[in-house]
Amino acid sequence: MGAEHSKNEERRSMVFLRKGPKLPAWEDALLAGREPKSLLKRGMRYVSLSLIMKGMTSTPDFLWGLHEVQKLNLSHNQLVVIPPSLGKLDRLVVLNLGGNCLKCLPKEIGLLRNLKVLFVNMNCLKEVPAELSLCRKLEVLSLSHNCISQLPLSFTDLTSLRKLNLSNNRFVQIPLCIFALRSLDFLHLGSNKLENIAESIQYLVNLQIFIVENNNIRSLPRSLCYISTLELLNVDYNAIQTLPDDLYLLRRLRRIAWNPMDKGLHIAHNPLSRPLPEVVEGGLDVLFNYLRDKKEHS
Repeated sequence: MGAEHSKNEERRSMVFLRKGPKLPAWEDALLAGREPKSLLKRGMRYVSLSLIMKGMTSTPDFLWGLHEVQKLNLSHNQLVVIPPSLGKLDRLVVLNLGGNCLKCLPKEIGLLRNLKVLFVNMNCLKEVPAELSLCRKLEVLSLSHNCISQLPLSFTDLTSLRKLNLSNNRFVQIPLCIFALRSLDFLHLGSNKLENIAESIQYLVNLQIFIVENNNIRSLPRSLCYISTLELLNVDYNAIQTLPDDLYLLRRLRRIAWNPMDKGLHIAHNPLSRPLPEVVEGGLDVLFNYLRDKKEHS
C-alpha cells in the first residue's frame, strides 16, 4: 500500500512539473544531469551560447568553465555584476551584456584579447574600465543608454575600433581619446549634453556616419567639412543657427535627409538664421550652391 501511494504521489508531482512554468533552457539542462557543454551551439564561424531573457540575477558558475565559447549572449536579464571569472573566456569574439543592471565591468575584461564586438548598452554604467583598452582587436563597441560622462585616455589604444555608439549618456564634450581612433567609420553621440564639436573631429578621416542629434550644439566646426568620407551627418534637434561655408565640400552627402535611416544631411529642428531655412527646403544642391556663393563673395 505504501509503495502504491508513493507511486501515485510521484505521478502527481510529474504532472505538476509538466503544468508548471517552463524552466530556462540552461536550468533544465543541468537538472536533467546534462553536461553544460551541451548548451553550446557550433556554427560555421563561432561556438556560441545564448542565455538571453532568462531572468537571471547572477551568472551561473558553470559558465566560466566553457572555455571554448566564442560568442556569448547574456542580454536582457537582471544581472547586477559580471564576476572577474569573465577573464577566463579568453576565446570570446562577441559578447552581449546589453539590457541588464550593470553598474561596472570587471577589470578582467582586458583579458579578452580576441574580443571584436562588445555590447553593454542599456545598463547603469557610470564609467568604463581602462583595461578595456587591452582588447586591441575590438571593432564594435556599444555603450549607449548608460550614465557615462567620460572615457579613459587609454582608449587611444583601440586602434581597430570602427563603430562606437555612445548615445544616450552624459557627455558634455566629445572625449579627446576618440579623436585618436582613426579607423572609426561610425560614431553616435546623440542624446547627450554636447555644446560643441571640437576642431579635432577632422582627424577621424574614415568617418562615414556621424550622429550628434538631440544635443545643445550651437555651431559646426569648419574642420568637419574636411572629412570627405562623410555620407550621413545628423545634427537634428540642436541649437545651430549658422552653417560653415565649406560644408559644400562634403560631396558624399547626397540629400537633405528626413528619415533617420537615410544617408545625407539631417538638419531639422534647429533655429537656423534666415535665409537658411528656405534654402534648406530647396534641397542639398541649393544649400551647397548658396554656401559656395557666400564664400566666394565674402
